[in-house]
Amino acid sequence: MTSPADPPNGAGASGPGLKLLAVTACPTGIAHTYMAAEKLAQAAESLGHSMKVETQGSIGAENVLSDNDVSQADGIIIAADKDVDRSRFIGKRVLVVGVADGIHRPERLIEQVRDAPVYQGDGHETQRAAASAASGGGKGRSVTYKALMNGVSYMIPFVVVGGLLIAVSLALGGDTTSKGIVIPDDSFWKTVNDIGSVGFELMIPALSGYIAYAIADRPALVPGMVGGWIAAHGELYDSEAGAGFIGAIVTGFLAGYLVLWIKRVKVPKFVQPIMPIIVIPIVATSALGLFFIYVLGEPISWVFERLTDWLGGLTGTSAALLGIILGLMIAFDMGGPVNKTAFLFGAGLVSKNPEVMGACAAAIPVPPLGQGLATLLRRRMFDDQERETGLAALFMGFFGITEGAIPFAAARPARVIPANMLGGAVAGAIAGVASVEDNVPHGGPIVAVLGAVGGVPMFFVAVVVGTAVTALVTIALMSLGGGGRGAHADADAAGAAEAVSLVPSPAGVPVLAGVGSGGGTGAASGAVADSSASGAVAASDATAPKAVSVSAAEPRDGGKAEAAPEAALETEAAPEVDAADQVLSGYLTEQTVKERLAADGKDAAIREMAELLAATGKVADRAELVRAAFAREDQGTTGLGEEIAIPHAKTDAVTAPVVGFARSPEGIEWGAPDGTKARLVFMIAVPEAAAGDEHLRILALLSRKLMGAEFRERLLGAADVGAILRVLGEIE
Repeated sequence: MTSPADPPNGAGASGPGLKLLAVTACPTGIAHTYMAAEKLAQAAESLGHSMKVETQGSIGAENVLSDNDVSQADGIIIAADKDVDRSRFIGKRVLVVGVADGIHRPERLIEQVRDAPVYQGDGHETQRAAASAASGGGKGRSVTYKALMNGVSYMIPFVVVGGLLIAVSLALGGDTTSKGIVIPDDSFWKTVNDIGSVGFELMIPALSGYIAYAIADRPALVPGMVGGWIAAHGELYDSEAGAGFIGAIVTGFLAGYLVLWIKRVKVPKFVQPIMPIIVIPIVATSALGLFFIYVLGEPISWVFERLTDWLGGLTGTSAALLGIILGLMIAFDMGGPVNKTAFLFGAGLVSKNPEVMGACAAAIPVPPLGQGLATLLRRRMFDDQERETGLAALFMGFFGITEGAIPFAAARPARVIPANMLGGAVAGAIAGVASVEDNVPHGGPIVAVLGAVGGVPMFFVAVVVGTAVTALVTIALMSLGGGGRGAHADADAAGAAEAVSLVPSPAGVPVLAGVGSGGGTGAASGAVADSSASGAVAASDATAPKAVSVSAAEPRDGGKAEAAPEAALETEAAPEVDAADQVLSGYLTEQTVKERLAADGKDAAIREMAELLAATGKVADRAELVRAAFAREDQGTTGLGEEIAIPHAKTDAVTAPVVGFARSPEGIEWGAPDGTKARLVFMIAVPEAAAGDEHLRILALLSRKLMGAEFRERLLGAADVGAILRVLGEIE
């Protein structure tokens, strides 16, 4: 933990100078965290204030704000596109904006924090909205989007663990019977199946609970999880099927906003200490549970009964029509009431009309298989966590576990659910027309492998075609929407179709080369997600102006920080350096510097930069390096603004860390938040094993140093490679 800042030039000790604090964070952008920190620190110094900036990210926090810092602060600025804990700032003026505002409007934020609302406790999200609106910001992700991605991020491990354990136990210990694939009670695999079932049952409460948690913090966790459990167990409200993941999303948001409302109730001071741990959880849990059981549960049960009656009336009509309807229902909510209605309808007719169950069995695996196939066909559209979940979904789909697609549907329902339904309808129609029979109440390729299906060839045709339709439609909808999860085209899925400023990502999650949130999510966003690498400030951060030493993190080795290069420039010219040994720890050399890029587009520029890095002999697979860099771009642009782009990749396509630099006098459109074209392009590539603090340190050094306009001008104006290296040699 670092010590409080000394006010620059005596600011804050007397006169109008303020003692300010700031926290910067972004879910995937990494460099944006440091850019915002540097801009805020510089603006504070120029206005005569002292400021200490804490950066947060995937490897923890740097320059952490102490209790003493907070107690003495006149105001706190949170410039973040991810949730930042504000409980330590109670009683202080807190201004909350997106990280883009910290980069582009630091002076304005410092003026606004004087009149920011006093933070009274967790959950006062209205202050955040008011502050963002006052700043003209609003470019951070919405609370709705972040909450949804947070829930998805925490749900995914439950889906994967539960689903795979169930699938393995069915494969190795299951027997085909008239009641489906059954595992004997005295079997070892029955125990494995039970463990997997527990994980699966916790999936829905986890989704609901962590949505609520993201909205209203810890007091909302219990009501959110209990509400999710109630939503998943229809027997509590006389329904044969629970409300599924859609019900969990509803209970999560209801719990979160209910807790926020309760927090606003004025209570005597002696009650305040027990509010978050006793009063709020009990009141919110009871109110939400009773509301769902007695108000929402009845309509859900009624809809279930009406759907069952309606399907019964369709028996004997066109097989194709019935197959389409059953496929649509099976794929709609993947284990929810609509899915369960279709499944139970088919299961009830197994002995009389096995063709009905045959249509259901063909549609059941389509959502997880289709989403898994989509992650294989267009890997750049998905982060690492989603790609891993996609592999698990393929496995679950084979065993007829439709819930394997829930993480994708929860993250981007507006794209995934229609794709799932279309694929399910196609599979159901083909199976219906071909009179495919299923003699057990179960679905997926496993039932055909175990001999429970009549018309096996057409069954597999139905599954394969339906899977392909779902995968292709998912990809098409994501492309039309502007990209994959990392590009945040899914805001509409969360009800948050808003302009995106920097590079946020769900829950949870997310880092180099598409490694996942989250965020991020991100994530996360998840969550799914790796967040902005805030904790990677260098051991001797020489980029901050000397008077604002507080904006730089303390040395990792406990040693004395070096003097700021800007201060040294006042007395001597930039020193000659041995580029091979000193520029960015030797990762950037004469071989990896190019005076002028030939490319006029982002993709071409990345390929050209990869070719430049390959000249060092440290690139084992140039095509894979390019793919990894593209995957990172799909998470969110690496165009940072200020005419800078820093594409980067974490991949074993390189054998050692390497950094390249090139200039584009005309500029390249990189999707930067400030609309500027990239004229200064750095590319960083590190192998998986070396991707800990080192690449984050490089990014931190670059992003902070590049915030100096004078430094950028000298870099653009350097006459040749040698001059470029001398300028870059100042980055220490």
